Amino acid sequence: MRLSGRIAAAIQVLNSLQQRRRPVALVLRDWGQANRFAGSGDRAAIGNLVYDALRKRASHGWAMQSDSGRALVLSVVVRDWAEDADQMCRTFERDNFAPEPITGQELDRLKADDPLADAPDWVRADLPQWMAPAFSEQFGKDWVAQGQALSARPPLDLRINSLKSERGRVTRSLDRFHPVSASISPDGLRIPAGTGPSRVPNVQADEALKKGWAEIQDEGSQIAAALCGAEAGRQVLDYCAGGGGKTLALAALMQNRGQIFASDTDRNRLAPIYDRLKRNGVRNVQVRPPAPGSLDALVGAMDRVVVDAPCTGAGTWRRHPDAKWRLTPRQLEKRTSEQAAILREAARFVAPGGQLVYITCSLLPEENQHQIARLLREIPAFSAIDPQKRWQETFPAARELPLFVEHGMVLSPLSSDTDGFFVSVLQATG
Repeated sequence: MRLSGRIAAAIQVLNSLQQRRRPVALVLRDWGQANRFAGSGDRAAIGNLVYDALRKRASHGWAMQSDSGRALVLSVVVRDWAEDADQMCRTFERDNFAPEPITGQELDRLKADDPLADAPDWVRADLPQWMAPAFSEQFGKDWVAQGQALSARPPLDLRINSLKSERGRVTRSLDRFHPVSASISPDGLRIPAGTGPSRVPNVQADEALKKGWAEIQDEGSQIAAALCGAEAGRQVLDYCAGGGGKTLALAALMQNRGQIFASDTDRNRLAPIYDRLKRNGVRNVQVRPPAPGSLDALVGAMDRVVVDAPCTGAGTWRRHPDAKWRLTPRQLEKRTSEQAAILREAARFVAPGGQLVYITCSLLPEENQHQIARLLREIPAFSAIDPQKRWQETFPAARELPLFVEHGMVLSPLSSDTDGFFVSVLQATG
């Protein structure tokens, strides 16, 4: 397919998304199944156009004075992919597979020097308007820049599994993808984000991942796991283990010594953990599926309780940009209510002198420091550990720093070059 045909397909996908509220990955999958003539390169390019349009839907829509699929894709191709607007005009006029010819009004908007000159801050930040106060509270004067960083393409990060391999062997195996060392995580590797139509490397087919030498995991998630302080010999409860990404990282940090109990209220989310534990050579994890009384023996006995709480995922919007525009105030309120209940329940398992670690992949203060402030009011037996001290103890050589806020720290694409995460560590009275 030529670029004009890929543009037409991306417009079709975006229009479908606007008509039916479905995850973008499913719509792209359905398009690929219905158009099997499209090769892998075509599908990758179309997906990139769609995701790039969704990441910056507000600013591209403002620039074009329309948020139709057509307006967004045309703006992406010219402003983000650096295609020449006049050349596109000529191509559209003679290509039968191209969209309708570009109008004079569209061409003027595509060639405007500074289309965001009079745009409000929430548009320049590429955020839903109702979210501007939360980002302003979290980041102060930098909130627009934080939103813009959250609208860029993400890299592909991996964690070297120290239980089965080491950096040299993993790097050699992935050499064709040109990985570089992560900036903060000592076990991290990064494959930088591509541009334009470039495909995301299929690292899952590589020997390193098939043999459990490495796992795909954003560097921010690796950092959050390290900040738990789960040393060898500890008793650890991973209370919201999900598919086990942080469980695997914790097991490696503990060198397979001590005990990790991996639990989740959703049996389906927990299902992938069994194969992942085996592939990674993890021997110190007990999986506790949801069942009455399955965690009763752990009450008041855990050195570390890790709560990677269900959240809006606002810190992962680089990877899931459609979720940014689907989120509503009511959904946020529902999430915060769930988080408060989970934190109260998880606190019961912390031993005297132990620590409760609260993690979200969100950048919204309602899901982060507000939750910790509420818990500290409700349970005076806990106190917050100084986040700057915890960071310095864990990453003494790190040049990048998170944003330190009340009771915790915030990782973000702008501050730490990672997905967005919040981490807070609370100490139980000894």
